[in-house]
Amino acid sequence: MPSSVPSLPRRFARTLRTSLFAQVAFALVLGVAVGRLWPDVGTAAQPLGDGFVRLIKAVIAPLVFCVVVVGITKAGDLKAFGRIGLKALIWFEVATTFALLIGLLAGNLVQPGVGMNVDPAKLDAAAVDEKTGGGSLPSTSEFVLHALPDSAVGAFAENSLLQVLVLACLVGAAVLHLGHTRVPKILPATEQAQDVVFAIVGFVMKLAPLAVFGATAHLVGQYGIGVMSTYGKLIGVCYASALLFLLLLAVALKAVSGVSLWKFVRYTREEMLLALGTASSETVMPRMMQKLRQAGCRDDAVGLVLPTGYSFNLDGASIYLSIGTLFIAQAVGVDLSLGQQVTVVLVLMLTSKGMAGVPGSAFLALSATASALGVIPVGAVALLLGVDRIMDSMRVATNLLGNCVAVFAVSRWEGALDMDRVKKVLDGEIAFVPEEAEPGPETSGDAPQTGRPTAPHA
Repeated sequence: MPSSVPSLPRRFARTLRTSLFAQVAFALVLGVAVGRLWPDVGTAAQPLGDGFVRLIKAVIAPLVFCVVVVGITKAGDLKAFGRIGLKALIWFEVATTFALLIGLLAGNLVQPGVGMNVDPAKLDAAAVDEKTGGGSLPSTSEFVLHALPDSAVGAFAENSLLQVLVLACLVGAAVLHLGHTRVPKILPATEQAQDVVFAIVGFVMKLAPLAVFGATAHLVGQYGIGVMSTYGKLIGVCYASALLFLLLLAVALKAVSGVSLWKFVRYTREEMLLALGTASSETVMPRMMQKLRQAGCRDDAVGLVLPTGYSFNLDGASIYLSIGTLFIAQAVGVDLSLGQQVTVVLVLMLTSKGMAGVPGSAFLALSATASALGVIPVGAVALLLGVDRIMDSMRVATNLLGNCVAVFAVSRWEGALDMDRVKKVLDGEIAFVPEEAEPGPETSGDAPQTGRPTAPHA
């Protein structure tokens, strides 16, 4: 007798049980439905998303520390690590500037704010202060000083990634200087701590569908669908500009490293959907580090470039800020000259570097830009309060992909990318295995290829 084919409901249930992508996608659809039909219930579901983000943030600092220390120690070359950092900063600056210019070009061509004829005096400027908590973006000197830890414990307690990176670089350099004979237990202990952190990430990731449901239901329940009609033109130009930037980024990645961005998106589709659902790229940083390492990027490159990009390479935010500045100016009837638009780029190039981790940072950056121009009422920034949350998906996806592209590009530039493994992983010949579930050394050699390389590849 021919074997019976499982019914559609059974196949759906099995896929939902075994696939994180299916679980997150289902939670996303369910969150939209609940937020639309029962807004109060959707708004009340916010703690599900916030709790998940808090749990992930709790392990990011120790994970970054372990990966960087292990990467430096195994690479055995501190000069190479310095070159990777310098090349990453160059790539970040070029990419961010390019994103700002694309935003300005799109804002000038489409002019999303023209015809609104808004009177700034009627806007509630106090709402911006409430959104930002009365804070301010750090100056360049404050930003540099804040990147230097004044307490080893404080760097981890405050979850300051740049400070943790500095500490990790110092520890890695010290281990290299002392040598394995004088500190033989440091590297194995750090690797074991790294394994523990990845295991914790695996536990927390099982809650991802709940987080996506809560965050999506809250978004739709609180803001509704009506905001799409009011700010439709602005939303459309921002998302279209981000898509154009990513297409150009894909061409650059292919030219520099030979890696297909589309194949990488398919490889990381679960993480991308989770980042979009929770509106936070931090929630997927640990898994992205795993996937980049298993895809052939050397540990030291992943450990330095990806976390640094979270502070220095905010491509999606740059697109939004440049378009948002033009939108505000057009809405209140201010025609910015070419010189003033150059000022916009210069100011945003500086302010965007200090945005990470600052509440209401987008509004602080926009307010700083309006003050620098002197022709846009600072209170007009309140125009974007109603649409800012809708832009999160664009910012998160673009920021995240921009940082991952930087890892591949810098790794290839430095010779820290195993191209054979990249091809096999992205083509599906080598399956991704979460590191907390990787088979031990006793596993049979007949098993399919999984996991990441046991040693760095140049």
